[in-house]
Amino acid sequence: MERFLSEGKGRGLQARKEFAIGELVFTCPAYTHVLTVNERGNHCELCFARKEGLAKCGRCKLAFYCNVTCQKADWPMHKLECSSMSKFGQNWNPSETVRLLARILVKQKMHPEKTPSEELLAVSEFESHLDKLDNEKRELIESDIAALHHFYSKHLDFPDQAALIELFAKVNCNGFTIEDEELSHLGSAIFPSVALMNHSCCPNVIVTYKGTTAEVRAVKEIHAGEEIFTSYIDLLYPTEDRQDRLRDSYFFTCDCRECATKAKDKEKLELTKYGEPPKPEVIKDMIKYARNIIEEFRRAKHYKTPSELLEICELSLDKMGSTFEDNNVYMLHMMYQAMGVCLYMQDWDGALRYGQKIIKPYSKHYPAYSLNVASMWLKLGRLYMGLEHHSAGAKALRKALTIMEVAHGKDHPYVLEIQKELEGK
Repeated sequence: MERFLSEGKGRGLQARKEFAIGELVFTCPAYTHVLTVNERGNHCELCFARKEGLAKCGRCKLAFYCNVTCQKADWPMHKLECSSMSKFGQNWNPSETVRLLARILVKQKMHPEKTPSEELLAVSEFESHLDKLDNEKRELIESDIAALHHFYSKHLDFPDQAALIELFAKVNCNGFTIEDEELSHLGSAIFPSVALMNHSCCPNVIVTYKGTTAEVRAVKEIHAGEEIFTSYIDLLYPTEDRQDRLRDSYFFTCDCRECATKAKDKEKLELTKYGEPPKPEVIKDMIKYARNIIEEFRRAKHYKTPSELLEICELSLDKMGSTFEDNNVYMLHMMYQAMGVCLYMQDWDGALRYGQKIIKPYSKHYPAYSLNVASMWLKLGRLYMGLEHHSAGAKALRKALTIMEVAHGKDHPYVLEIQKELEGK
């Protein structure tokens, strides 16, 4: 592939040859990365390997590694936090963005030259969209800068305030979250060459992760001369919601075929078939309610108990059910949240009931080879297996594998792990 100027979009990535479905288009090692705090002890801080018996850092006893080799290689980054975590104890709480940015500053000092991650796009070329930041976004950045100074001043030389604001804005627009096979959050990273790709709501590639390396594979046939598109957002939602998200986070309006035709919106917003069809104003009010409850739930996750969260889900589903069909995306969103709460509470039967309702409409609403669909089949498969429903479990795991062999590649550790689960059934 090659970098080119995409009409109406600026720079982008173009195929120079044909790519078949499932073919690896390119890989990109992380410029820098950070493991999320909640996964410490489960994954190596350096390579993100998931294994038992990781060795802990002898100083802070909070970072874990595969072996001495990984620990030594990570020291230039870990020393930013090692003594600071011990010093601040429970009060050590920089955001993941702050932690990632501290690592970028170190990387820029250690490697001022172009790195292998920047083959197609350099970090210095990232768009910041500074002129489009509203007061709220600027205040959040200033709060992050204060945290950066508070927790990292011992080991870092900081650029001036204006340069830091610009760098945080660049990270907010160009950073990636690394997730596991069930789409659980593992950490954050910078993949400059991957950030070159433009967005489409009908993408022709998908990005997955092998450790801290991003892998980009074709999910549609790509012809020489075609632009390579990924998706920046969750594609479950109707056009208006997707456009709102893209404008808020990435400062552009999508003009892809899906957004132009709104072809899937009617199915995604399916109305109840019981009784009289809901009036337009009732539908409008319920969509507004749904968007508000989604945001309310997102905030509530930080302070409410699991049982209180489950109650929010159940009450909202009951209310929306008077207007929406079960396969309406707002219903699916709250079912997915309810399933997550059930899994957290180890209510396996409850989680399974929600998953069974979700999977068929997910398969319909998402594009082919969607990681959201694969992860749902995988969760269902593992739930069935745990509840001794082996036949249904094996079927669900095979459905997950069919998608993952294309999205992740047949030799990916997650794929091999699921194959072992199937053999052990």
